[in-house]
Amino acid sequence: MQRGFIHSIESFGSVDGPGIRFLIFLQGCPMRCQFCHNPDSWKTGVGEEWYADDLLDKAERFRSYWGDKGGITVSGGEALLQIDFLLELFEKAHQRGINTCLDTSAQLFTQKGVFFEKFERLMQVTDTILLDIKHIDDEEHRKLTRHSNQNILDCARYLSDIKKPVWIRHVLIPGITD
Repeated sequence: MQRGFIHSIESFGSVDGPGIRFLIFLQGCPMRCQFCHNPDSWKTGVGEEWYADDLLDKAERFRSYWGDKGGITVSGGEALLQIDFLLELFEKAHQRGINTCLDTSAQLFTQKGVFFEKFERLMQVTDTILLDIKHIDDEEHRKLTRHSNQNILDCARYLSDIKKPVWIRHVLIPGITD
């Protein structure tokens, strides 16, 4: 059993995926986005430690609010930093019939090695992805995050290829949203 480092929990979210969501913010993030609303979630290896079953037991106390479309959303920090815990949490959530949503910058995404094997498994138990890209232009994205948006765009292409429901969040497109 994996333990996850949890930054915070919200029992009633309405903008972090379809329906009403139980929100789990994981601790740790490799990005340092200029306008981050959770900079206290950046540090890794800290936070309240939870086992997946205990977290799901807590979430299910709010299940009556979710309706047909709601469920749990895992965000951060960057949830993919704790992919082993995330895998266990989402696999167990699906066993319980809980809808799962992953909110990620996909900065860690690669189609190589062990990470990709785990990511493919994760996608089998992820119902919706909230893909967080700060700017469509790579140079502007670097100004906002100190990172290229290439991994995020690669992830978006992969998710499109496997026909995974994706919501794009926070994107700035020159001339349209700036």
